[in-house]
Amino acid sequence: MKKTFPLRPEGKHPERVLEATKHEIRKYLKRERRRDLPEGVDFWDFDCKFGLTEEGAEVVHLANLIERMDAVAKEEGSSCYVEILAKHGVRVPRPIEAGRELIELDTAPNSHEEAND
Repeated sequence: MKKTFPLRPEGKHPERVLEATKHEIRKYLKRERRRDLPEGVDFWDFDCKFGLTEEGAEVVHLANLIERMDAVAKEEGSSCYVEILAKHGVRVPRPIEAGRELIELDTAPNSHEEAND
């Protein structure tokens, strides 16, 4: 999805336009996540860009996209550019040593229990 969303169209309430824009983005993400995964892929990941114009768009994390839109709307921006491209995501297993440290921490005696004796 590569689209410039008007945030202040004439004759419409800006709050409702903003909510409709957010809904369209969430609907697009939901639709993309429903697609079948290719062999060897664990999940759909997304590359996102956001800006006032296409030329000034910066790379942002998907979780920060809606917050950035709210900030532009609060500053009374007239439009914003959103680019969301789906890509394959593969989970990386945790290193074994990190798991051992967690087990050691869980089995260590708690100092507050010794004080209660």
